[in-house]
Amino acid sequence: MKGPVGLVAVTLIFCVCATAGRKDEGDRKPHGGDQHAGAGDIPRHGPPHARVHPREQERGPAQPHGSAPARVEGTHPPEAPDYRGQQGHPNDPHVYQKGRWIGHDTGRGDVRYHLDHPWEHGRFRGGFGRHHVWRLAGGNGERFWFSGFYFRVAPVDYDYCNDWLWDSDEIVIYNDPDHVGWYLAYNVRLGIYIHVLFLG
Repeated sequence: MKGPVGLVAVTLIFCVCATAGRKDEGDRKPHGGDQHAGAGDIPRHGPPHARVHPREQERGPAQPHGSAPARVEGTHPPEAPDYRGQQGHPNDPHVYQKGRWIGHDTGRGDVRYHLDHPWEHGRFRGGFGRHHVWRLAGGNGERFWFSGFYFRVAPVDYDYCNDWLWDSDEIVIYNDPDHVGWYLAYNVRLGIYIHVLFLG
């Protein structure tokens, strides 16, 4: 085909192919279910300090550092709070509308996140917040890594990361303002976060 008709035909074919590619990317849903509230959005900042009444601070028995509670895959512990709040929200700690951290409300006295030796492996200095998106490179909740940095998930948060893809998900690290020695790892694909400990 030559002339204007050929040019229109080539342009039309190019537009159809480009639109089809974008549609495939936009239709992707998180592994294991529907698009979660906040999934795909990266919070501008981490959560503020929790404001809790002193009587509300003890949330459960302390877990010794390095121990994991007994659990069944895909279930939350019976004492776990309900984080859904609204229809379509995950029952996991999550960030809603780029800034509202649902579930980060237990304050400094939460014994589940107490560490006898905070920062015993040093502090993470790789970069925090939305301008530092990291791709997971392997592992599991007990030990995972990206770009030469190693972390582990808080044992009480294991059930919140069952859907994580440890070899490909993108995460963002934030400081935890309340639980000394912990960081928050936000999963961009799922819109949920967990407490993580830096291992070096």
